[in-house]
Amino acid sequence: MSNKVLEELKIKGDEACGCFRRETASYIKVGAATCGRSAGALEVLDAFREAARENSVKVTISEVGCMGHCYAEPMVEVRKPGWPPILYGYFTPGKAKALIKRFFLDDDPGLEWAMGAMERNDLIPSVLDTPRFGKEYRAVLKRCGRIDPENMYQYIANGGYEGLAKSLEMGPDEVISVIDKSGLRGLGGAGFPTGKKWKICKMQKADAHYVVCNADEGDPGAFMDRTLLESDPHSILEGLMIAGFAIGAKKGLFYVRNEYPLAVERIEKAIENARNNKILGDGVLGSDFSFEVEVIQGAGAFVCGEETALIASLEGNRGMPRPRPPFPAQAGVFGKPTVVNNVKTLANVSYIMRGGAERFASVGTGSSKGTALFALAGKIRNPGLVEIPMGTSLREIVMEIGGGVPPVVKASELAGSVPKRVEKKFKGVQIGGPSGGCLNEDLLDTPVDFDSLQSSGAMMGSGGMVILDEDNCAVATAKFFLQFTQKESCGKCTFCRIGTKHMLDILEKFAKGQGSEQDLENLESLARDVSMGSLCNLGKTAPNPILSTLRYCKDEYRAHFEEKRCPSMECQDLIAYYIDPKLCQKTCDACVGSCPTEAIFTRPDGIKAIEQEKCVKCDSCIQACPPQYDAIYKVSPIDDLPEEAKNAAPVQDGKT
Repeated sequence: MSNKVLEELKIKGDEACGCFRRETASYIKVGAATCGRSAGALEVLDAFREAARENSVKVTISEVGCMGHCYAEPMVEVRKPGWPPILYGYFTPGKAKALIKRFFLDDDPGLEWAMGAMERNDLIPSVLDTPRFGKEYRAVLKRCGRIDPENMYQYIANGGYEGLAKSLEMGPDEVISVIDKSGLRGLGGAGFPTGKKWKICKMQKADAHYVVCNADEGDPGAFMDRTLLESDPHSILEGLMIAGFAIGAKKGLFYVRNEYPLAVERIEKAIENARNNKILGDGVLGSDFSFEVEVIQGAGAFVCGEETALIASLEGNRGMPRPRPPFPAQAGVFGKPTVVNNVKTLANVSYIMRGGAERFASVGTGSSKGTALFALAGKIRNPGLVEIPMGTSLREIVMEIGGGVPPVVKASELAGSVPKRVEKKFKGVQIGGPSGGCLNEDLLDTPVDFDSLQSSGAMMGSGGMVILDEDNCAVATAKFFLQFTQKESCGKCTFCRIGTKHMLDILEKFAKGQGSEQDLENLESLARDVSMGSLCNLGKTAPNPILSTLRYCKDEYRAHFEEKRCPSMECQDLIAYYIDPKLCQKTCDACVGSCPTEAIFTRPDGIKAIEQEKCVKCDSCIQACPPQYDAIYKVSPIDDLPEEAKNAAPVQDGKT
């Protein structure tokens, strides 16, 4: 009976997608998730619609989600009969108006703007033959950027809710068995076997069970959950419903941070559409199973990503973790058995139930099945989301798919001159956000899976990867992430509340060129104590950036207090800026205008100099100095600064 209801919905789905499937149809899809909107996607969408109307062009123009290629936003997919679907990046309203005329009226696709075709063909090169597209294995991300996230029928036309229909035919025990056989592990960071968690919860005798989607994504540099919720919300809703059916829950809860307004809007729209079409509520897909869903917005506390703190927040209390056992699967929301799963985990549930455990388990490694979804951020050419098979090496992800570390480009202020490209070396990658670890170049061949990352001193975490280059300091990096976790500590346990503050104080000393070998030993000892003594994973993992950088970059720590030097020249108390009088051009004032504190002045001989007491070390002058001159550079330690520069000051009324 459930299949009959779904088949009726599929007919509507085929009608909704007809304009995208017919060979005679033309369409334009504009990626308009948060990343696309911030780059101007809505303006591009309006420009396409206006130009199509003015030129009487019949074309279906729709808003879709994010493909994950955030570096090229706004992205547009265009199809015209006789041509393959063509993907364009870095689009603007002006290009949109021009493309309507050039392509749809004059048969010129504007290939100088194109990234390539979305499928292999005989006309133009395909994006599938580039590393950024071709090396991905898109399972969870397959529909992202290809369907309208607010059109449920497009989701159904692309296999949506088939997994739910199969689950209703199987029965709860068989569903749990399928998830167990697939080898799916929690993708929120802990990696606990999903099927085992469901089985424990279902075994608990209670008058109610709950299932919760943990969408409280708070790691710096992470945006996987947000993108999935904005681009394919029904896949997470379907996974939540399957989990609810398997454990005997009648209600599901979405816990989403309120900093994600578009994600909240789209998941609420998905719930409304599902309810209106008998997918949600009484008699799901015509079965005896009834299920309701509620969306709850969190205030944005990082600690609420921990499941017991999240549950406390759901119940209306302050988000603070509690000791375990009992685990939430035994006593969770309002003391009832509760399954808490991450967004990515639930998206995989719907994928597994649609295609089977064997298909999912055929990808990945022995203990880490399926795919991993990562957000590439920091010093990387192609930032955005990537989905790769578990076991893919860091080198392939960072250097091939991500494109490696980009050069620093200094734009010239002189007409006709060539900008200077300064190549930068890869230094490391912080995996798993503030809870993860920093791995250096020697570990680029590490496979990305739960066990390999943990043995190397990092962790899968929620899926953030922040790439560092030679200009990033190990001490400054550890300090940045520890500042975040120290501020986000709920303060419940002493080790986390006080221990993170003491660790931060030691890092501050190193960043100022102070400290000693004893401080270094104390830092490592304290980090291990905090990791062992904290109650929840926020405290237990807060020392990871310190422990991993100490493991691989201890000499860099020592350079700070032994040599008063920051090897990466990032720690401001240990660097100074210097204008070389032999290279400075008297006729150039680029650096003077760029300085926000007016620390740069012109000497009587016309050469520029820096008043060190006013300098805030913002790097503006280095960026402004034309590459032909390249007269400004950093000095560390400060004692290496030429004597003439240490006391430099402008001449006023004949006095220095």
